[in-house]
Amino acid sequence: MTRPGGVWQNWARTERVRPVRVEHPPTVAAVRRSVHAAAARGLRVKAVGAGHSFSGVAVAPDVLLDLSDLTGLVDLDRERGRARLLAGTRLHRIPALLAPAGLAMQNLGDIDRQSISGAISTGTHGTGRRLGGIATQVVAVTLVTADGELLTIDEHQNAELLPAVVVGLGALGIVVDVTLQCVPAFALAAAERPEPLDAVCDAVVARAEEADHFEFFWFPHTDLALTKTLTRLPADAPTRPLGAASRFVDDIVIGNGAHQALCSIGRAMPPLVPAINRLSARVWGDRAFSDLSHRVLATTRGVRFREMEYAIALDDLPRALRAVRRLVEESRWRIEFPIEVRTSAADGLWLSTAHERATGYIAVHRYARADHTAYFAAVEEAMRALGGRPHWGKMHTMDADGLRRVYPRFDDFVALRDRLDPGRAFANPYLTRVLGE
Repeated sequence: MTRPGGVWQNWARTERVRPVRVEHPPTVAAVRRSVHAAAARGLRVKAVGAGHSFSGVAVAPDVLLDLSDLTGLVDLDRERGRARLLAGTRLHRIPALLAPAGLAMQNLGDIDRQSISGAISTGTHGTGRRLGGIATQVVAVTLVTADGELLTIDEHQNAELLPAVVVGLGALGIVVDVTLQCVPAFALAAAERPEPLDAVCDAVVARAEEADHFEFFWFPHTDLALTKTLTRLPADAPTRPLGAASRFVDDIVIGNGAHQALCSIGRAMPPLVPAINRLSARVWGDRAFSDLSHRVLATTRGVRFREMEYAIALDDLPRALRAVRRLVEESRWRIEFPIEVRTSAADGLWLSTAHERATGYIAVHRYARADHTAYFAAVEEAMRALGGRPHWGKMHTMDADGLRRVYPRFDDFVALRDRLDPGRAFANPYLTRVLGE
């Protein structure tokens, strides 16, 4: 909850602001009143979900709408497998809402703390060569527009706007509800193991094609990739979940507590980072288990970090990985956090990072107390040379001129923004940089 009069900051502590006013609208009608009231005073208004964006996309200098009270299931169409959810509903709450109907979300990212509206608006994605990001699961959206009116976008009304508004960056209006096309509940079998990095880089495209979900982590200064391959199973298939004790040890003690300690040691004594990474690569990720989908796709991340992620054409992924590896090897950096590699299907959403191209993602991280500047700048330059598109919710330096060159529908989106928000009621410094005035 955002405290009225206090300073808001995001989870990563990369953005902070003291809003003029903080409101907690519990209903759609209350959101409309907030937008009306802000307009009357000439204030800009932004909705905030969980604050998990590393970029300034959600920063609200004037009126901050904390959507923590605008949550829950509005409607569940069992016959069509569709769920209408209020905008502030957190992803980790959704499986329990869908379970009585035997439904699930088709895919998730690797954390599930975000609100559904924040996740779709920033293009949050998981992994899966034949699967799109979370926004591709959306079949309808309701916005409160700059004049305080409701704009319904579904298959019957304003359908042509759906590919624009689902990854809308909060620039077109306040999303107040989202309808997801769900799938029958399913389970996943997970195989996690360390493998030689060179072999994984050579085969990453083929392995992504073969698996339902494939991703890997590379600890810099090592030759090991920690691969994770997931296979879909029927919901009633026998499963072998991680026991409570095993999950606690693997994900909490090793994955978070020990990693926190190792990051602190690495920051104090950078020459130790390569040895720490070799130890981490040996300790983590050598297990097999199966469970319901949401318990496998999402993990707990307790160590605070900073992140930048770029999307590139899938066929360029091996070349991009080797470019990043060269940067690390030729530098004097000591990178304590692993690099994450995932894939996605092409989609037709205007500002999706996977717009009209099968996509590979490279995400780089640094411990929150470490200096990320030179590392992120060098990786960003390499990714931009390959036509990379930055994740909207993660750190990057691209502006409207650069983004226009990599998004074919960029000017269409800007034109729609001009129509729906001519007075820039939903603007903030980040949107001004990435979309223009």
